[in-house]
Parts: sequence; structure tokens; C-alpha cells
Amino acid sequence: MPATPENALIPAAFLRPVAAEIAAAPSRRHRRIGFSGLLALGALAVWLVLRVALLAHVDAGELDVKALLLAFAKGAWFDIATLCFLVSPLLLLSAALPNRFRARRTVHALRWAALWIALAALLFGALAEITFWREFSTRFNFIAIDYLIYTTEVIGNIRESYPVGALLAGIAVLATLTLWLARRHLRFDDAPHSGRRRAALMSFALLLPLSSAKLADVGQMEGSGNAYADELSGNGLFSLAAAMRRNELDYDRFYRTLPAERADAVLAGLGTGFAPRPAHDASAHAPAPLTTLPAPFLRRPKNIVLISVESLSAEFLGVHGNAKGLTPNLDRLAAEGMMFDRVFATGTRTVRGLEALSIGTPPIPGQAVVRRPGNEHLATLGEQLAHQGFTSLFLYGGYGYFDNMNDYFGANDYKVVDRTDLPAGEIVFENVWGVADESLFGGALRAFDGAARDHKPFFAHIMTTSNHRPFTYPDGRIDIPSPGGRDGAVKYTDYAIGRFIEEARAKPWFDDTLFVITADHCASVAGKTRLPVAKYHIPLILYGPALLRHDVNARMASQIDIPPTLLHVLGLKGRGDFLGASLFDPAAAARPERAFVSNYQALGYYKNDMLTVLLPRRKVEAWHVAHDTLEVTPAEPDAQLVEEAVAYYQSAARALKQGRLHSAYHEVEK
Repeated sequence: MPATPENALIPAAFLRPVAAEIAAAPSRRHRRIGFSGLLALGALAVWLVLRVALLAHVDAGELDVKALLLAFAKGAWFDIATLCFLVSPLLLLSAALPNRFRARRTVHALRWAALWIALAALLFGALAEITFWREFSTRFNFIAIDYLIYTTEVIGNIRESYPVGALLAGIAVLATLTLWLARRHLRFDDAPHSGRRRAALMSFALLLPLSSAKLADVGQMEGSGNAYADELSGNGLFSLAAAMRRNELDYDRFYRTLPAERADAVLAGLGTGFAPRPAHDASAHAPAPLTTLPAPFLRRPKNIVLISVESLSAEFLGVHGNAKGLTPNLDRLAAEGMMFDRVFATGTRTVRGLEALSIGTPPIPGQAVVRRPGNEHLATLGEQLAHQGFTSLFLYGGYGYFDNMNDYFGANDYKVVDRTDLPAGEIVFENVWGVADESLFGGALRAFDGAARDHKPFFAHIMTTSNHRPFTYPDGRIDIPSPGGRDGAVKYTDYAIGRFIEEARAKPWFDDTLFVITADHCASVAGKTRLPVAKYHIPLILYGPALLRHDVNARMASQIDIPPTLLHVLGLKGRGDFLGASLFDPAAAARPERAFVSNYQALGYYKNDMLTVLLPRRKVEAWHVAHDTLEVTPAEPDAQLVEEAVAYYQSAARALKQGRLHSAYHEVEK
């Protein structure tokens, strides 16, 4: 009897009844095959072609022959493990179908129709995986689950980025053509089932998924030493199911830990200034504000505008070596203001950037804080400033229900302005993700004018959208027609920021305002390793011609250092509520540089040219990072760096879980 996916995990001697359902004895001209067998053959073929298609999107030289062979070998294992779940309900259906219906023409036609639907669904899934891979260079993960929730934006993005009608038509034609060609060679097995066969089919319908669940685990994708090979080896459906189970990761359960007292001591030794306090302790606003005006400031700002630009990798800027001329305005602002040369994003999604720029903590595994329950009245930058006399604003060009942004910022004392608040007559262009950046900045100017009329200082966090697929923007603004791909979107966003600054220059509040320009994350995180450090490098520019002199700071820093830095610049209290540290703290110069980079599971600590990575199952990896190129090579973990990494990430996770990230101001009000 030929081997089949259904007998891969169970001894062949027990499979004769199931084999009869899947591949019956050949007739004179045709082989009769059960519906489960046809589905298995189709699925294996589609997944094999998909793996080859994904490989075509990997740069040449990223995979050697050994890694490639291992990826396809493990891929076959995951494909079979996935089939064990897919064929199970079909075996149950076959066992339940009365014999008098098995040979009827109506049932026969329904089988072919169901097979066409299944094949079309497999092809559609493959197309979806290719699209996802182009964006994230991974199989489906918990981000894909998020995308299933926000269908309006995601489907709209796909419709505006790809010829959806033609692709769907192509899927329908390919599925139809495949079955038409197969019709002469395959026949469904419609022989009557004995009671023994029905019992066997029902038994195996239960045993196959149980065996797969016991023997196959998504963690088996790892271990090749090459992130591309690990991801290629997976199966999208299997990975998606695993992501549904692992969407939330409890740090203490899955990662290496330290005694709480030791973690606090390590952080104190690192000079973080973080004030671990019991929940509901309303006394902590330590340390006191630094009264010394940080260099190179001439005087303190009264207002701060923080712009987090969608997907703005440092590599796009001329000041960071790009020769395409995509960012003339940002390059000019960097030349006139203060540029930090080595700043790293904490994560790979907008919610991670918003998390870092609002609560200043290393990323917690699983979902970002922005999307978690119980995230109201945290010690965010906006809430702290709102309680110290500021108007705190969050402005977003899309619909703020996406990624829970409206609820998160609204519950943390920010006044939220999103797409619904912008007058339709002033929106010059929009796509599925949001209004054109220039329209968003126009709304921001009106909001700032309103705050100034109320004689209140303002803090505004602006989140842009234009530098996102489908990369469309108004015509006539730049010399790259829309849609202009990533280069065009970057250049348009640069145009919009330059226009915004020039329009703000005419405002009475301009000379008192510090503009802070950074990114939420980089445009791509693809690389050979889990955490390719170079793909986390983002710009940070401080601009205020009446407030500070030009300077370039080459010290390495993290996104989480921006909130305490802004409090320091303003001369206000509250820095002790952040695990980040002010970039202008005099004591910072004496401390070793460090940054945090992560995806939703791997937690990286970058220090002393070493990247220490904490992983589930309490695993630890280490990589040496070349100082100039940021290329990484495997290394042995350093015990001290491992302890520091654990202290940071453990403290962040426990502080959120235990309520120690909640605002002390809110506790006073209560």
C-alpha cells in the first residue's frame, strides 16, 4: 500500500480501513481515490509550490544548500502534520454518509464542487501567504490574527495594492483547469462502507489530529541557524493555529527569570531611575526634575510635537547614507537641529512604537500594551504632562479604532484626533490606511492653534500613515508619480513634514516648540537572524531653531529613552516611571550604551556589541554585532548581559501585570 499523509504518524498495519477510503484499488482505466486523498494530494502540491514561491522572495546567498534542504524536509513534516487536522472532519463525514447515498450522482457532483472549493481555498491561502511574506518575511503569526480583526483596512490595503479581481479570477481558472485535467484519471471511491470500516474511519479521525498535536510543534521550525530557513520550513495554517494559542505570552512562565530583589538591584546598578513601587502607591514621582538645562539647548521649550513616521528606516535618510535624495527636508532639519545617529526601534509594528514612545518600557512578549486590557491610566508621557498643565494630543491619519489606538490614548489622558475629526473638505487625498500626511498635519496645526488660544502648553504625538502600502499620495507633490512604491512614499512623507514645519514657522507658538521626529519602526525586518539589528535602526531628530544648537550625538539609544528625555528637556518630574533613561542625563555618559529590539517572542538586549536574545522555554541566544555594519554572528551568551536583559524585560512585564505602570496622578485622584 502506498504511503499517505494520513498514515505518516501511525503504524501502517492499523491503516487498512482508512487506506481504502483514501486510495482504493485501481480499476482498468482509473484509480478510485477517496475525497480525503484528493484533498491531501492537492494540499501537498500547493504547499510545495508555495514554499518554492516564498524562496523566490529570499535574496540570493541568504540560504546555503544545507539550510535549504533542511527547510524543505521539515516543511514536508509540517505539511503532513497539518493534513492530519484537515482530513479528520472528512473522514468523519465519510463514516457518517449512508451507503445508499455514496454512489448517487448528486453526491458525486457535490464531491467535485467541494474539491474545487477546497483547491481554490488552498490557492487563495497560498496567495495570502506570499503577500504576508513580502511584508514580514515570515509565515503567518499573531500579526495575521490581528489582520483578521481589522478587515476593513487590511482588505482595503490589498485591493489598493494588488489587482484583486484578476488574481481571484486566476485562482478560479487554475482550480477549474486542474480538476478538468484530473477528471480522466481520478474517480471518487463510492463503494459501500462496512460497519468495521466506519468505526475505523471514526477512530482515525480522532487519532490523526491527536497524534499530530502530540508530535508536531511550531517550535520545531527553529534550529537551523537561519531565520529564512526556519520560516520556510513552516506551514502557514499550522503556524496560524499556533499563533492563536500563543497570542499572549506570560513572561514568568516562558522566559528566564531572576528573584525580584536581584532584578531591582541590577536595574539600580544600571542607573535606570525606574522606581518600582507597589500598586496604588500615589507617592512616587521620583526622581525630581533635573534643573540643569541640557546641552545643546539654549532654553526650555514650552510645547513638544512628537512625530512618529510610519516605517521610516534610518537607511532612507541622506544623513544616514542614502544617496537617492528621498529626504531633503529631514536632512535639512537634521543639519539645523540635533540628530541622534544610533537609535533603535523596540519592535516591528506601529503598536510597538506607540508603546515605547508613550510608556517608555522594553517590549513585553505577546501583544503590545496598546492592545491589552487594563491599559488605562498608565504612567504615559501624555498622562503625566496632562496632569502638569499640558494639553496632550494624539493625532492619527487613519481610523483610530485600528489597533485599539483610540481607546488606549483616550484612556491615558490624550485628546484623540483621528480621520473622523478631519473636515472632509480639507482632505486632499486618502487611501485605505488614512488621509495624506499633509492633511493630517493641517489638522494638527488647527489643534495647536486651539491649545495656544487657551494659553496652555501642548504635547502632541502625531502618527503618520502615508509611508505604507499601497504607497499612494497626492499627485504633483514630488517627482515620483503615485503609487511610487516605498521610495515615493518616503519622499512624499518628507515633503509633508517639510511643508508642515514651514507652515508652523509662521505661528506665534513656533519658537517655543520642540519638534521631535522619529519612526514607529523600520520598513522591513527580514534577515538571516531572528532579530537583524540593522533592520531596527531608526532616525531621531530634535528641531527647534530658537531652542537648541546643531549637534550630532553618536551615542546608542533606544526608542524607550525618548519619553524620559522629553520630560527632562521640559524640566518636569516623572522620569522615574520609565525604564528608559534621559539622553541628556549627565549620569548617562558614564553608563554603557544599550538598546532593545524584539519581535513578539524574541526579546533582544543590545549592549557592548553583543545582542542577547531571550526566548520562550527559558532559552537564551547571543550574537556578536559588528559596530559599523551591524552584521551579526553567533556568540556565547555573556552571563552579566543575560542578567541585565532578564532584569529589564522581567521588570517591565511584572510592572504591567502588578499595576506598577499605572499613573500615580490617577491614584491621587481616586
